[in-house]
Order: sequence, then C-alpha cells, then structure tokens
Amino acid sequence: MAGINRRGFLKTTAVAAAGSSIVTASPVAQVSNDPGPAKIEIRDETLLVETKSLRAVFKKGFLTSLQSKAEAREYIQPFDLQARAALQLIYLPHEEVRIDESKFGQVALRQVSPEKAEFVIQSWEGDGIIAISVDTGTGDLVVEPSAYSSRPGVRACRWTMSGIHTDLKLVAPFFQGIRLPLSDALLKDTHWAWPQSWEAGLAILEGAGGGFWVRSEDPAYRYKALHIGSREETQTIGLDTESYGPVEDNLAAGGLAWRINCFQGDWKTPAGAYRDWLWRTYGLDKQENARRPWTKDVHLALSWCPTQPDLLAALAKVLDPRRILLHVPDWRSDPYDENYPNYVASQAGRDFVKAALTAGFRVMPHFNSVDMDPNHPVYNAIRDFQYRDVENKRIQGWSWYQRRVIGVPESNTNRIGHRDKKVMVKVHPGLSTWRSILGDSILKAARDLSLETIFIDVTLVSSNLHNALVENTTSTEGMKRLIDHVGSLGSGLVVGGEGRNEITMQGLSFAQEHLFKSWQENTQGVERTGGCPLNDFLFGRLCRTFGYSALGGRDANEELRMRLHEEHGAIPTLTVRSAREILEPNAAVKKTLDRAKAGN
Repeated sequence: MAGINRRGFLKTTAVAAAGSSIVTASPVAQVSNDPGPAKIEIRDETLLVETKSLRAVFKKGFLTSLQSKAEAREYIQPFDLQARAALQLIYLPHEEVRIDESKFGQVALRQVSPEKAEFVIQSWEGDGIIAISVDTGTGDLVVEPSAYSSRPGVRACRWTMSGIHTDLKLVAPFFQGIRLPLSDALLKDTHWAWPQSWEAGLAILEGAGGGFWVRSEDPAYRYKALHIGSREETQTIGLDTESYGPVEDNLAAGGLAWRINCFQGDWKTPAGAYRDWLWRTYGLDKQENARRPWTKDVHLALSWCPTQPDLLAALAKVLDPRRILLHVPDWRSDPYDENYPNYVASQAGRDFVKAALTAGFRVMPHFNSVDMDPNHPVYNAIRDFQYRDVENKRIQGWSWYQRRVIGVPESNTNRIGHRDKKVMVKVHPGLSTWRSILGDSILKAARDLSLETIFIDVTLVSSNLHNALVENTTSTEGMKRLIDHVGSLGSGLVVGGEGRNEITMQGLSFAQEHLFKSWQENTQGVERTGGCPLNDFLFGRLCRTFGYSALGGRDANEELRMRLHEEHGAIPTLTVRSAREILEPNAAVKKTLDRAKAGN
C-alpha cells in the first residue's frame, strides 16, 4: 500500500465506502513531502477531502475515514452506517430523531465549490444540511450541520462521529480536565453542556504520538454540547448545536461550525493552539497584564475558612500570610446563604477580616453572583428575570430541607416566608439592573472592610435557559459582564469565583474547583480523573484554582481529593476546622503545608 498515490487512494476509498453499509478501513496513502492544495471531490456518492494536514472521507454525512498526512494513521474504525444517523434533531426532553434516508428519505451530495460540498438530507421527520469545507490556511476540516422540521420543540441538532479508534483517549475540559477512554464508565452515555460542564468548546482524541481534535471557534456565546456514546456503543461522540430558549415553538437548529484536524505530539499541542485562539479572539493579553502580581505568588489556600483568630496565628507560623488565600464564608450579619444580596459585616466577621488583612493575608469574603433570597426587598424588582430551566421551565435555584436539596417553590406565596429553608433563586445576569444592584452592595462592603479581593459564588452556573436572552444577552455573556463589573468597582477588585471555564476565567483571578461529579462526596471511579491539568494549561495564566471541600486529610477519601486537586494544578488547599489541625497536622495536611512552603 505504500506505493498508492493520492488518486489511487481516493479511488480505492470511494469504492470501499460505497460498496457496503459497514464502513471498512481505508488504505493508508503514501505520505508526500508536498502537502498539496486543499481539495474536495465527489466520487460515487462519497465525499473525498484533502488538506495540507489530513485526508478524510464522508459517506451519508458520516466521517468514515480520517487520516493524518504526517503520520499516515487512520483514526476511524469500521462501523455500521445504518445503526444511527449522522444528523439528528433533539427534542425536549431528550428525544433523538433521525434525519437521514431511512423511512422514505434521501441524501444528496453536491459540490458547492472546489473547497466546499453539502450533504442535503430530506427525511420523513425533517430536513437538514451538513456542509463540509476546508480552511486552506490552517488545513482544518470544517463541518456545519443544520436541521429543521415542521414539528415544534427543536432543542438542538446533533452531528455524530462514530467509529472513533479505541486506541484514542478523550482529553476534554470536564471538571478542569480528564483523559479517559471513551469506553470508561465515567463517560459512557453522558452529556456535557457548554460552558457549565463542557468548560471549553474543545475535544481532543489522543493516541500514542498524536491524534485529532474537534473544536468550535465561537465568540458569540452560542450554546453547544458534547454527547458521549450511548447505552449500546462507546466509540461515538455527538456535537450539539443548541437553539436559544424558549424552544417550545422552535423548528430549527444550526449555525455553528465544528473544526477538525490532526496533530502530532500530546494533547498540549492542540490545547496550545486553542489557547492561542482564545487569547487572540478575546484580547486576553490586556487581562493578563492587568493581573495583580501577588496573585501568582499565592502558595496556600483555605476554603471555608473559619473566623477563628487563633487560626490566623497558626497559619502565620508556617507560611508568610501574604502567600495565603482565605475564602471566608461566615462574615455577614446574616447566616450563610440567606438574605442575599445583603452584604453587611457582623462584628465577629469585621474583626476577623480586619485582623487577617492587618497580618497580610489575602482575604476573600464570600458573596454571590446570581443567587438571591426572594424574601429580600429587591426581589420584586427582578422577579421576572429568574433563571428558568430550558426543559421543564421551573425556576432554578435551591432550598434545603432535612439536609437535602429541594427545588424552588413555584407558588408565588410560598416562595417567600421560608428563609429557614435557605430558599435561593437565580437572577439572569444579562439584566443590567441586577448587575447594578449587586455591584452597589458589594462596593459598600468592600469600602467598609477595605477589601482588595472578594469571592462571588456560583459563577460557573450559566447555560441555555427558557429565558435565554435578557437584554439580548445570554446568561453566559451576562456572567462575564457581571464579573467584569465587580472587578471594576472602586479602584478595582481581585475577583474569585466558583468553577472555571473559558468565559469566566477571563475576569477571575481565582476559582474554586470541583472534582469530577464529586462535589461533596467522591463518586465511584473519581480516582481515574487525575493527571490531566488541561484547564490549568488553557486558563492558568489568567485564573488559578483552589480546592473546594473535604480537604483535611481525615481519611483516604479526603487524601484522594487532595491528590486530585494537586494533579489538576490547583493551589495547595486545606479545609480545616481549627488552629490545631495546622499546628498538629496529619500526614496529608503536613504534605500540603510542605508543598506550600516549597512554593507548590
């Protein structure tokens, strides 16, 4: 096969793809020193694509072969084209509808230009187009799926990639970075919505010495998702283009391009290219240059720091306070998670913050970005702009009862009067009035306590909503505006937040990180999610992370959590209850303190 030239490769591949519904592996073409021009050809209802970096074959809208020119490797294994459709419409709640030639449909392939072609699909349940083009500058393969129907309720269209080689592992920005086989039980039949759980529009399929990547280059805050596998198969990913809510009357989805290319080396090669795109697109050099120098010199963080003065003295004995970041939740005159956005210090909170600042600690009192208490007088002004779930349209937020989370009351009467259950509703941050109200409350507290740094909770929670657009702004863009607004208050504040994604990291200097589906307790198999600091590689120049909860080394589960945070590149973090745990540390706490003293 080493002697097959390019035309021989195209002919052989076309015959193989057209002859059976089971896609067979294409022969690997001889690699030429001349990359040749980008080109698209149609042969026997098969689309053959060549760029300076790859060769690809499409059949019925599926990518059936993907080969790297640099390594002459095939990344797509044989699969059954009839098992699923390359294009689907997704209806509420999670109904998948095939858009293909089954049930009296037809798929036509037509050339649009030398560098673009289209699969035009007429199906019983709807119609669609999968546009395939090449970027001659980068060598990227560009896929733009779209679909529509006369049936209302379209949430998204999904383009499916099947037959992904089992030798490849998925490197993806879930919970700050994972590197796992697609067949891993943690990934099978899972759905990751951008940007709350899919923290950047990037997926890397990495093998020994190289692989391929898929990404969107989208600065328009369009909602998207990555769907992995199904109950029946694992070597499949679905790329969803969502429509903004409300979707009950929506008939179509599309408008987003997915870029694909091959790479040599490890995952840092495509991740570095994506990071470069982020920096160029959002002008992040300016943000990077504006970061306070001391934010890079924090060596230890305490999450949920108790307001105990002797704890400050204990910490100062082991490390320079200027290198310690304190996340302080209990400083207000109101109990934790009640009466937001009221941010008035209690006397004990005031005394602790003053003592910590005087000693040189970096202190982050706890505020909230979008949650508010419906008993607060501000509620009547903003109640029409609460988050509503795009699927069930319920108000998003939470209440606590008997140590478990319950939903927000949908009774207008019962939504108030239950402060003991810590009822909280989320306000759409696209609303300018909310950003103004919150900013004013935070600024007053910052001036009162002479704060340089604050923490605003729940910054990771932005997604497609039933009321997706407020003032023509998504909740994700609104969250970015909110963070930027808070950072600009007074003479400027250093802002920390909860979670880190490609949008929030732009304005946050610190982010409290969650482990893989292990917010309070370890999910089974979480130990397999360490060792891939993808998000730190992508975002760490702007935003550093610290750990969330159960980081006291009190048992094996807490020790594991501490190790996983370390492997994700987080600042060494502790959750302690008293000064004694610092002065008489257990083995895990001692290791963390030693890392902090050594500069991480």
